[in-house]
Amino acid sequence: MRKAIFPGTFDPFTIGHFSVVERALTFMDEVVIGIGVNDSKRTWFPVEKRLSMIQKLFADEPRITVAAYSGLTIDFAKECGAQFIVRGIRTVRDFEYEETIADINRKLAGIETILLFTEPELTSVSSTIVRELLQYGKDVRAFLPKGMEL
Repeated sequence: MRKAIFPGTFDPFTIGHFSVVERALTFMDEVVIGIGVNDSKRTWFPVEKRLSMIQKLFADEPRITVAAYSGLTIDFAKECGAQFIVRGIRTVRDFEYEETIADINRKLAGIETILLFTEPELTSVSSTIVRELLQYGKDVRAFLPKGMEL
């Protein structure tokens, strides 16, 4: 069974993250979306709300589970029984950083990382931009994953 985690970075307001998880399902039997919990980090929604939103997005996909975790991603991957970490990247700069982290994960825990680029048209759309547009009352539906409601 090929199992992967998509850790820490999944944001329901970033359509690129949604598409990365969908593509990961084309070659994985199961994907666990891990919501990193860090009390010192400010987030737009409380963890419970994020978990609920993401579970709703993937309600029709039994091969996806959503869980909160704290600590190291490699520890969470082992805890879940995942052999792979899936990461979404937007730019070459992201790729270089993630490639370095992938090498560390491989050496420390023997876990392979799969790097998936978001679609070119989504590279400039980040959750920060969407949240700012929301704050000013703008229509952001074009940037949300299919089925995502505000």
